[in-house]
Amino acid sequence: MLSKMVNSCFVTLAILFLWRVEEIAEACSCSPAHPQQAFCTSDVVIRAKVVGSQEVDVGNDIYGNSIKHIKYDIKQIKMFKGPNQEFDSVYTAPISALCGVTLDTNGKKEYLITGKLATDGTVHIKLCDFIEPWDDMSATQKKSLIQRYEMGCGCKITHCASIPCMITSPAECLWTDWVMEKTVSGEQAKHYACIKRSDDSCAWYRGAVHPKKDFLDIEDP
Repeated sequence: MLSKMVNSCFVTLAILFLWRVEEIAEACSCSPAHPQQAFCTSDVVIRAKVVGSQEVDVGNDIYGNSIKHIKYDIKQIKMFKGPNQEFDSVYTAPISALCGVTLDTNGKKEYLITGKLATDGTVHIKLCDFIEPWDDMSATQKKSLIQRYEMGCGCKITHCASIPCMITSPAECLWTDWVMEKTVSGEQAKHYACIKRSDDSCAWYRGAVHPKKDFLDIEDP
């Protein structure tokens, strides 16, 4: 009898453990985003250095347990999108399973950081956001932060994860980096923006200068 009770408790604990593992594993899931999409859907887009970090309490969950976040202290270098203020910190979850972001805190590496504004005015970042070392970004990506990406916010970028894939509207651009190069940091991510044309259709455009009124897909001006 005791053996059955022990076995029953073990099975119950195993189920709870597996349920918890599954819950954590599924807690951070998101579709890949082209840098332009990340720019358009973010509240804040900044270039910054990370100069420190600390674990902080940000409230309690529904069970009364303390919620921990990592607060990264930053030195903002430039704001590309966001409110007219300078941010000195960003917040993220403490582990990657909860979409937490790990950043270098030695103050030497610059990052392009996209994130969301909380109701209290703090900036929160996740693995699903576009967080990239500034030196790893292409010249086109850097220049597109000034104007190009914003010009394409009325377009939809559709991620192609497997063949066949297609667009359903003239206002869409098909993002094929994954099926063509097996990476979401391919040619279209690094060197192209999806721009709305004069007839309200959208097309991929390569380059960083202002496009002509009429242009062909995937051509420099």
